[in-house]
Amino acid sequence: VSPRDSSRLLSYDRATGHVAHEGFRAIATRLQAGDLLVVNTTRVLPARLRPRRAETGSQIEIMLVRARSDAEWEALVRPGRRVRVGMVYEFDDGVTVEVTERLPDGRRVVRFSRAVELEWLERIGEMPLPPYIQRPGERADHADYQTVYADAPGAVAAPTAGLHFTPDLLRELETTGVRRADVLLHVGPGTFRPVRADDIREHPMDAEYYEVSRETIRAFRRTREVGGRVIAVGTTSVRTLETLAETGQIEADSAASGWTRMFIYPPYEMRLVDGLITNFHLPESTLIMLVSALAGRERTMELYREAVERRYRFYSFGDAMLIL
Repeated sequence: VSPRDSSRLLSYDRATGHVAHEGFRAIATRLQAGDLLVVNTTRVLPARLRPRRAETGSQIEIMLVRARSDAEWEALVRPGRRVRVGMVYEFDDGVTVEVTERLPDGRRVVRFSRAVELEWLERIGEMPLPPYIQRPGERADHADYQTVYADAPGAVAAPTAGLHFTPDLLRELETTGVRRADVLLHVGPGTFRPVRADDIREHPMDAEYYEVSRETIRAFRRTREVGGRVIAVGTTSVRTLETLAETGQIEADSAASGWTRMFIYPPYEMRLVDGLITNFHLPESTLIMLVSALAGRERTMELYREAVERRYRFYSFGDAMLIL
């Protein structure tokens, strides 16, 4: 929707059980002075590339996942059965990419003939929209599939709960005494992988890189001291904060960073997070399981049924839910 903050919001109060249906801008009345809004400032790379094989002209899709160096990346490729080690593909501007290795999980290692810089990706690449969006990429996606506070390039999926915020709404929250703190978690493709294991504890989570500044850790402590609430914007912010608790990094007076595979599901009890702003997620996803850890599984299912009945829009470009 346009503007972004005209999306809908389902608000759920865990203490009273009250459910409200309102516009997203009502978030400014739900949060209060002393609260800390924690956002993920990762920036989505235009990581979907479509080079052609010089000999045949056949096109493949390469989605960059993780950089090994300036010119070497781990990537997902389609159609995978056609792409073999040693094959070379080229782009319209003459840049080439060679498949140098097949990894055990089916990913490939690819090496480009030049350093992969953001400026080049913005010109050549497409935004890696989720697989359930059945349309070609558009230039508008470069802005629409990015939060207004996106800063550090490195994600292959957007922290979509943040897509609802506009600069005006963020300023309004600031004037009411709601402070903002930034964390960074580069979202990987594993965010779209459904849980197929009969025992969810056996589901393998992809490792994702995170960074949290000393200032954010101090902001968390100040919020606790004054009795404010920590409101995470999106499941990625939750996983980053709870990783700090799990590793003990929240206790240090220094910046924190590392790789997390944290999988949050009931009956996990949040240590640092008091509230969550989130979109409506796919069934059987790790994301809906995280929401269930905060709201309770049965209550989460009830809220989702109500959202379906009221025709809320789901998934990445959908509406939002606030759990307090």
